This record gives sequence, structure tokens and C-alpha cells, in this order.
Amino acid sequence: MEENNNNLQIEVKPEIAMGCYSNLAIITHSRSEFILDFAAMLPGMKQPEVGSRILMTPEHAKRLYLALKENIEKYESGNGPIDIGEMRGGFPIAPNGAKS
Repeated sequence: MEENNNNLQIEVKPEIAMGCYSNLAIITHSRSEFILDFAAMLPGMKQPEVGSRILMTPEHAKRLYLALKENIEKYESGNGPIDIGEMRGGFPIAPNGAKS
């Protein structure tokens, strides 16, 4: 069990605790839900493979956005700005020219 700042105890099963590497996120939405697909795009792979898919309501997606924004700000205040490289068309461009 893990405990966060709100004293909510959660269980992380061992097969989930190792996580899933992702360097590509694809976000789609409908009126009632957001779908976040996390994939890895690695050298030698013909196409990225989705390793995890998360579905959530628009309200929870907004809460995730705000929590992630707050945590990035905390990270950057202690570690300096995160360099995401060149931007093109509103998307960060990975060194190999692929959108990340």
C-alpha cells in the first residue's frame, strides 16, 4: 500500500508497479470521455505499440491536467526548465523528426 498527501491508501499490484515506458501519447476525446493511449516508439520498430490505455471523464481529465501542471511547475522550480526541443504546429518535435 502507498499513501499520498490526502492519506488515501491505494494498492499497487506488482505487475503494475513496474510501469510501462512511453515516449508517445495519443489523446482523443468524445463528449463523454477522454482516451489516453501511451505507446513506445523505438528504433527498429515498424510502428509504435500502445502499452496502456486510460479512459476518463472530462472532469477527471481536467483534474489530471491541473495535477500534472502543478507537478511540472514544482519539478522545474527545483530542477530548472524542461527542454522539449523544437515545436512545430503546436507539437514538440523529437530529434528524429517524429512528433512526441
